[in-house]
Amino acid sequence: MNQQPQVKYRHDYRAPDYTISDIALDFVLDAQKTHVTAVSQVVRQGEAGAPLTLDGEGLTLLSLTVDGQDWPHYQVEDNGLVLTHLPAAFTLSIVTEINPAANSALEGLYQSGAALCTQCEAEGFRHITYYLDRPDVLARFTTRITADPVRYPYLLSNGNRIAQGTLDDGRHWVEWQDPFPKPCYLFALVAGDFDVLSDSFTTRSGREVALELYVDRGNLDRADWAMTSLQNAMKWDETRFGLEYDLDIYMIVAVDFFNMGAMENKGLNVFNSKYVLAKAETATDKDYLNIEAVIGHEYFHNWTGNRITCRDWFQLSLKEGLTVFRDQEFSSDLGSRPVNRIDNVRVMRGAQFAEDASPMSHPIRPDQVIEMNNFYTLTVYEKGSEVIRMMHTLLGEDNFQAGMRLYVERHDGSAATCDDFVQAMEDASGVDLTQFRRWYSQSGTPVVTVRDDYNAATQQYLLSVSQKTPVGADGQEKRPLHIPLDIELYDQQGNVIPLQYAGQPIDSVLNLTEAEQTFVFDNVPSQPIPSLLREFSAPVKLNYAWSDAQLTFLMRHARNDFSRWDAVQSLLANHIRLNVARYQQHQPLSLPLHLADAFRGVLLDPALDPMLAAQILTLPSENEMAELFEIIDPLAIAAVREAMVRTLATELADEWLAVYHVNATAEYRIEHADIGKRALRNTCLYYLAFGEATQADALVSAQYQQADNMTDALAALSSGVSAQLPVRDRLMAQFDDRWHTDGLVMDKWFALQASSPAGDVLSRVRALLNHRSFSLNNPNRLRALVGTFASANPAAFHAADGEGYRFLTEILSDLNTRNPQVAARLIEPLIRLKRYDESRQALMRRSLEQLKTLDNLSGDLFEKISKALQR
Repeated sequence: MNQQPQVKYRHDYRAPDYTISDIALDFVLDAQKTHVTAVSQVVRQGEAGAPLTLDGEGLTLLSLTVDGQDWPHYQVEDNGLVLTHLPAAFTLSIVTEINPAANSALEGLYQSGAALCTQCEAEGFRHITYYLDRPDVLARFTTRITADPVRYPYLLSNGNRIAQGTLDDGRHWVEWQDPFPKPCYLFALVAGDFDVLSDSFTTRSGREVALELYVDRGNLDRADWAMTSLQNAMKWDETRFGLEYDLDIYMIVAVDFFNMGAMENKGLNVFNSKYVLAKAETATDKDYLNIEAVIGHEYFHNWTGNRITCRDWFQLSLKEGLTVFRDQEFSSDLGSRPVNRIDNVRVMRGAQFAEDASPMSHPIRPDQVIEMNNFYTLTVYEKGSEVIRMMHTLLGEDNFQAGMRLYVERHDGSAATCDDFVQAMEDASGVDLTQFRRWYSQSGTPVVTVRDDYNAATQQYLLSVSQKTPVGADGQEKRPLHIPLDIELYDQQGNVIPLQYAGQPIDSVLNLTEAEQTFVFDNVPSQPIPSLLREFSAPVKLNYAWSDAQLTFLMRHARNDFSRWDAVQSLLANHIRLNVARYQQHQPLSLPLHLADAFRGVLLDPALDPMLAAQILTLPSENEMAELFEIIDPLAIAAVREAMVRTLATELADEWLAVYHVNATAEYRIEHADIGKRALRNTCLYYLAFGEATQADALVSAQYQQADNMTDALAALSSGVSAQLPVRDRLMAQFDDRWHTDGLVMDKWFALQASSPAGDVLSRVRALLNHRSFSLNNPNRLRALVGTFASANPAAFHAADGEGYRFLTEILSDLNTRNPQVAARLIEPLIRLKRYDESRQALMRRSLEQLKTLDNLSGDLFEKISKALQR
């Protein structure tokens, strides 16, 4: 019988009885048998006689000494090592043996291809040696690595390289020293044979920092963009936040086997190669922009995560929410601010809101946890960044930067909490954030309902606003939050009406702090048209009885680009709800001509940024549409979305074709203007693919064959697959033949296969598990094929016969012991059973019950399954 993992609670936090000031690590590397010697300087800070409990999993203990003497007073337990009868301060030496090649979970030290590398966040260091594996133990690390120079010519770790040499037996060694105390989750080691791109960066104080980017042999021509992105990030952080890099060297290593996107280990970032490697033939515009963002994100962690880390894992959003906000600002300052904001909001509405409504719903600072890996979530990261953005909105840039400076001054070199950050913001700005703190402790998505009333006689306009956060998985009633509601009022000519009351101007950001509030505006000459929740000023669902006429007006006249896009989303939402109801009642679907006319206006507006136009013209995904409903009908949503696409394709056929041809680019350049043109052109191609079949087939085929870049080639493939054009299979086979040896490129192909609307898509996905380019051991391949099918093809995954559920159950049963972290991410669509009809709920529950009986069920899966099955 499986032993149930134990719940940990935030309120149970207590400082450790011992801390470690310095640790010297000595690795003698071998893929099957690595010896690790860890010599730690330990100091007791609790009561005399307290035992020292060290974390450790999957280790073979070879020796243990205290102050150079064999120490008999210890006991090895399942998940650790307990030492007793210890002095107040001592030197602890532990030698362990580990097997990196057998480590398929990719935590601790493991093998990626021919290289060895580490992943220690959140609790991976315990797979390397026995240690106080918690973020509030900060030590200075010195690391010596010894290995065969043929197999492992590069030996890398944190900090600065201080010594190197060759032993008599021919092995070589390198020693690294990190002068800044850090928790063990920021430790990194990489050993292997790589191509290296070298450059440098001169900081604002005049120090020259060596930059080194390590990639697999043969991939050097795909590393330039990552280096440029790193240099841009270093410059931006100095300019916008006044933060300068602090070591002599900054290294990035790209590896193929990685559970996450990247890791900010001090001075030695280990990256999933997906977020490093790019050239025009293999990477899309989206890949380039994602690389820029992730490179920036991990670099920005140097201060918001490394120099200041989190006290405990419940405070994860302290570093992640803040750093996501910073990388979003970086991308916005370097690219298109409106488009970046739209991208961020699509993630919130399509995925994070769903997470908020799921059994795993939690505050951005969770109160309890079984498996910490399960809280690397959109809530902690993306909603966490929205909470930081709200603070920025309430305080303004100057006060926010003053708060950042105070936060760094107070907490540099320490492990801090979310409360510490908010307190610094409050103290620096003088703004009371007492009620705002509830965003850290309450889960769920607030619903803000707005009603308005206009009195022509008094020229007064009233906005009555209420807020309510639904009771979620925790069963707790929610209290009112401090919600910044950004608004603008327009007259019928499209002019902005100044906001004022009693002769005083009113800021456009209204402070909603009560369950119900009324805001009064004077001197409003006529019935206004309100623009609400501009810039998505709070992560809430907005209810307002928009008319189609109002929304069409805002599409044309709103000064704020985000508001123009958002008006389209609301306009579409009205007709999505209507048509889903029609579909369920077996009535014909319909789309009014004025909606097509509104799209035509956007498509033919010469003043509109092409990239923004592409966003406005892109229909919400099926997952975004799903969040408009309490009970999700995936088949109805898919049918309605396809009907809308086909209607717009037919009504605007000539316009799509004209704009498609106008936006052709002569050569491939990673520049904002060109990216925008390609985005708009490929949006047109998508609609054209659903138009007249012969023309569609010819256009898609021609673009694919003539494409000199992956953006255009993949857009053609995607359009052909989405519209199920006759040419699709031939083009997909050509792509496979050309790229089957390149895993990252094939991930795009696997994702297209898995997202296909074809009736036999599941049979194809099953067959692709045996494809020459696929491996169950590679997280990228799994996410591309299985993850896309389960998360991004809801109509197929939620097929009424339950075959999609059974397929995912088979995969998860295999991954439970192979890679529980990846399994826990893939299971998400299956645990959200309560959003579906009774028949689907029963099938999903059956699959979850089956998984719950697995031998050695991982804590990662146990937590999600048990919460999902709670009635």
